[in-house]
Amino acid sequence: MVSIKDFITKQLNLPDSAVETVAAPPPLSPGIPGARVTPRNEHNVSRRQISEGALQVLNGLHRAGFQAYLVGGSVRDLLLGREPKDFDVATDAHPEQVRKLFRRNARLIGRRFILVHVQFGHEIIEVATFRGGANGKANEASERSETGRILADNVYGSLEEDARRRDFTANALYYNIADRSILDFSTGMEDLQAGRLRVIGDPEQRYREDPVRMLRAVRFAAKLGFIMDTAAQAPIAACRERLQEVPSARLFEETLKLFLNGNAQTSFEHLRQQGLFAALFPQVDVLLDHAEYSAARTLLQGALGGTDTRVRDGKSVTPAFLFAALLWPALQEQCRLLEQQGKPATVALQQAASDVLQECVGRVSVPRRFALPMREIWDLQARFMRRGGRRPHALLAHPRFRAAFDFLSLRSQSGEISATLVEWWEQFQTADHDGRRILIERARLEETGQEAALGPLPATSRRRPRRRRRRGNRPGQGGADDSHDDGQTDSD
Repeated sequence: MVSIKDFITKQLNLPDSAVETVAAPPPLSPGIPGARVTPRNEHNVSRRQISEGALQVLNGLHRAGFQAYLVGGSVRDLLLGREPKDFDVATDAHPEQVRKLFRRNARLIGRRFILVHVQFGHEIIEVATFRGGANGKANEASERSETGRILADNVYGSLEEDARRRDFTANALYYNIADRSILDFSTGMEDLQAGRLRVIGDPEQRYREDPVRMLRAVRFAAKLGFIMDTAAQAPIAACRERLQEVPSARLFEETLKLFLNGNAQTSFEHLRQQGLFAALFPQVDVLLDHAEYSAARTLLQGALGGTDTRVRDGKSVTPAFLFAALLWPALQEQCRLLEQQGKPATVALQQAASDVLQECVGRVSVPRRFALPMREIWDLQARFMRRGGRRPHALLAHPRFRAAFDFLSLRSQSGEISATLVEWWEQFQTADHDGRRILIERARLEETGQEAALGPLPATSRRRPRRRRRRGNRPGQGGADDSHDDGQTDSD
């Protein structure tokens, strides 16, 4: 077994002398009462790594006589030598007491379990009261569905009960602001060392209480590079259809977390291995293993890989583009079926888009603010094929051109369409007026097999600024040359 010293030294790249040797504790089953305490000199978490806002909340609660702990992913990430995305605090203070303590900085949120958001500038610290009612105990304040899913859960309890209510052992570690120690009520430290994702309590019961925990298991396994232990994997096959009980808007948010965390490709593979992708996107999953949709799967993997690259580079990612790629195989299949029924291609595309998005409503519902851009990305794919007359200029001026062109490039990379079409549009974007005219003529002749008649594209194809004409040369003449206007906006 790896020692605490070796684990911390490896994560932080410290010399052996920098960390005191501490023997690994004996195994302890998840959920056993009583915490293992790791004092400050035996772990690597420092207050300097904790945000100023989180420290203000922790110290404010402590000075007021309440217990205050940094908890969850932030403690886990700090122990792993990662930078936490945010900081959560657990306390024995009730929500109203927290709000009164931080006054105008605090507001109550949540319905299923009331939380407090304490804001300092752009940072929001989420403060939760210790939760009780662990191990499925009935309580008048806890409301469950017939299948065991928790609907309302404003049940307060002790620190030990709160630890047992957490989902995974790696997320049930508490940093105590009072003495800067770390408390572990299960096997969190041991599982961090082993790179193991373990559910606290009975996994099947925990999944039935909240089916989204299955998606969280996949997300953490992909994000941390951990292996889900056998007990965590075993009940998924029996519980995955429970995801249909979860509001589709919540599933959309969880799907974004899966695919926008910089590990989209790994998350996708884990979802498919566990049968969870089929539970979220059944109309897509059924097509991905068919030979005729191998290009669509390659396109999807390319989109996920591109998303990972952009996230890691700190660039923005639009969910509309990601979901356009996720649902593309289903859209193609529905278009094919409608065209077989005699529908014109344009009509088939419009109806197929509506059908695919409507089918998502019962699973992962795409909000309208993303559904509309998705449809535009899909609609513009057919317009890339029409390169005659003024149509290329009009398409280039479309506000969704860049996203649609990037999607076209993915289709080319997957082998779905010819690379020459993408090359033509790349040249058209940078060509000057004469170059564009030749490109349009070349596209026309290409369809009739006469492309060679034009010869090579002129070397000077970059756009040149227009020269403005002087005013007043002739009576009634405008000041600027408006003899032609290609309607173009600069490509971004």
